Amino acid sequence: MRTLPKERRYETLSYLPPLSDAQISRQVQYILDQGYIPAVEFSEESNPEQHYWTLWKLPLFNAGSTQEVLNEVKACRSEYSAGYIRVVGFDNVKQCQVLSFIVSKPNQRGY
Repeated sequence: MRTLPKERRYETLSYLPPLSDAQISRQVQYILDQGYIPAVEFSEESNPEQHYWTLWKLPLFNAGSTQEVLNEVKACRSEYSAGYIRVVGFDNVKQCQVLSFIVSKPNQRGY
């Protein structure tokens, strides 16, 4: 039996290889299809005990397409290229965050 190489794991989907742009787009589309409110957050570090990230602008309450969300991810990345960026989905009925995944790590290409 082999174990995975020792590597820092962050959160949802972190055990998979980095998501491609098309996969990120599909995940954002899932957020919109479920009626969740997408938002973009960033942080200098991604320690497991760090629960609070900084919100990039306001949540995208009226986002109608994945491109709107991805444009905000690009804008956040251009401003904070040395940080971690994630997309989160808020459920307005449960009034909580129901999913999140990292879309950008320092020194990584893509969104």
